[in-house]
Amino acid sequence: MMLRKANVKDVKQMQDLIGRFASRGEMIPKSLSELYDQIRDFFVCEEDRTIVGTCALHISWDDLAEIRSLAVEEKYWGKGVGESLVRACIEESKKLGVQRIFALTYRADFFKKLGFKEIDKSMLPHKIWADCLRCVKFPDCDEDALLLVSHGS
Repeated sequence: MMLRKANVKDVKQMQDLIGRFASRGEMIPKSLSELYDQIRDFFVCEEDRTIVGTCALHISWDDLAEIRSLAVEEKYWGKGVGESLVRACIEESKKLGVQRIFALTYRADFFKKLGFKEIDKSMLPHKIWADCLRCVKFPDCDEDALLLVSHGS
């Protein structure tokens, strides 16, 4: 398997993978247009030219970024793909000078193993809720909010 920054040729596979989780209400779907617009935010993990995992680091504010669209093919769960993708985002955040990273997730235990701590959603700025307006569960979000504070590279 190879972990790398996403490129435009990956977008359709990324949309398919994210879409499968979105159809189950586990994440917000992404249109092709959104993925092309945000391609620089994404890392992918590929095996045999097939995208098996994807994750984005989205800058929200001068000191805050979000881990979003973390999706891993189920047959790769437990094999370190998700962890590698999140760690790549964490490293990129350090290079960009962003010290706080949050995630909204149904898999809080996964993020806690990576050092994230549970927080109250009200601690997050209102600006981050813009994407939530598209969620079928809005405004009754049942995801957990977690935060990681890094201390340089």
